[in-house]
Amino acid sequence: MEYELSGHAGLHLWKQTLTNIVLNKGPDLTARQLSVLLHVYLEPKEHTVRGLASTLDVLKPVITRCVDTLCILGLVKRVRDEKDRRSVFIQRTVKGAVFLTDFAELVEKSNEEAKK
Repeated sequence: MEYELSGHAGLHLWKQTLTNIVLNKGPDLTARQLSVLLHVYLEPKEHTVRGLASTLDVLKPVITRCVDTLCILGLVKRVRDEKDRRSVFIQRTVKGAVFLTDFAELVEKSNEEAKK
């Protein structure tokens, strides 16, 4: 599927998506939290706080706070590396997968509404 996002169309789509998220009464994620969540779910590799901090060019404590919130919401989980007990991976959860599936559907819905 292809989207025409020239001019301000992308901004209108984002505005409509954010409006639908608010109306849907789901978790109110920050842009940083949503970015981390999308990286964990869409990038097929093992994620660490250090790696996510590097990818987003922020300090590790920033990602730690973000992951703390996402864990509390049940959208990701921390799993200790069995090979190196000092390392912790940030992994997907079923609840997070459902959230992003619903989020993707909201984006699709918003795209249809933005065309009207």
